[in-house]
Amino acid sequence: MSDDQAAVQAEASEWFEQHWDPRMPLGEWWELLAGAGLAFPSWPEGFGGLGLPPALAKAAIRARREAGAFGPPNGIATFLTAPTLLTYGTAEQQRRYMPGIVSGRDIWCQLFSEPGSGSDMASLATRAELDGDEWVINGQKVWNSGAQHARYGILIARTDPEQPKHGGITYFLIDMTQPGVEVRPLREMTGDAAFNEVFFSDARVSDADRLGERGAGWRVAMTTLSHERDPENEGSGSGGGAAFGSVDLSLPVEEYARQVEEQIDGFSLAMSGEAGSVLERIVDDRRSADDPVMRQRLAELTSLRRNARLSGQRAAAAVKAGGQPGPEVSTLKLLGSEMARRTRDLGLEAMGPDGMLWGDDAPERGLFHAYGMFTPALSIAGGTDEVQRNIIGERVLGLPREPGEQELRSKPWSELDRG
Repeated sequence: MSDDQAAVQAEASEWFEQHWDPRMPLGEWWELLAGAGLAFPSWPEGFGGLGLPPALAKAAIRARREAGAFGPPNGIATFLTAPTLLTYGTAEQQRRYMPGIVSGRDIWCQLFSEPGSGSDMASLATRAELDGDEWVINGQKVWNSGAQHARYGILIARTDPEQPKHGGITYFLIDMTQPGVEVRPLREMTGDAAFNEVFFSDARVSDADRLGERGAGWRVAMTTLSHERDPENEGSGSGGGAAFGSVDLSLPVEEYARQVEEQIDGFSLAMSGEAGSVLERIVDDRRSADDPVMRQRLAELTSLRRNARLSGQRAAAAVKAGGQPGPEVSTLKLLGSEMARRTRDLGLEAMGPDGMLWGDDAPERGLFHAYGMFTPALSIAGGTDEVQRNIIGERVLGLPREPGEQELRSKPWSELDRG
């Protein structure tokens, strides 16, 4: 640890020693944490952070964890909305939306995927038509995590159908509580209903809530997706709150923490990045690392995590330099899917016969089993593994595109066959 890291950690530790109280109301704690810049230390001052470089930010986070203090809010708001807003948002947009994100007052959802688009997100058909200084939204989105609880959503919609499919898309910040927005939960095979489909019928968005330029929504969306699989993204997995549920800010922190621990499901475990910690507990409890084959497979998983971290750093560097994330994001996505599968297989194998149980009788109260049931979704959500391999093949290896794809990319969206 460098002298600077030690100094930051010591200062943060002193702050937590003076202020951390598990009996404090959750909302009051999150406000206090954000005001001190210790919610997300690498974020700018005034927005829950201190503007620290990654190494020093990790030192501050380490101080919080060692103090046993409850973490900041978690979910779409912190690991997708906030990083995109800090990159593309106007000063007014940041002042309006960031306080509700860092304090946990506002829950957000992501409104990208559509039933007719599949992994070809650029073919989306949800329309946004300008009416004065407002946009009128009509269409349907699907697989929207936590939309039933969200106050706001990040939305991409087609604003110019005469442009090629990757053009004419614009990015919006939309109020989910308005008339014209209908949310319908979807039940998964895990028994949970974390995902939803969302229908827009003449919903409205002010032009002041457009993020980025008109027609530049694809570029902004790619930046959002680059954060989704970035291990260095401070807003992902570092929080203490439920990833996609409703939040009662009046509860004492210790009571809310207990509820989160009891209610966490496989989906939340997968998206929070905490599955690795659960795997470590299972392996330690069963002394599975005594087996040399298991040790080798655990080492391979560690190597994958390091590769993912490097890919995430490259993607983040491209965005910070003002560029668009490159094919390293696809590598990151593939690594994430592979790590999830290996984590699942290693955990269930380490349990032995108990790996076949389900529910509260299973180890970890069945949480890891629910995670195992959810892992196939990680190879689909955000673009399938097959699509990511196509991107790498074309953009890294220089392989030819699919026959006719270039023509489709240059055709106006209105002339494409759909359905």
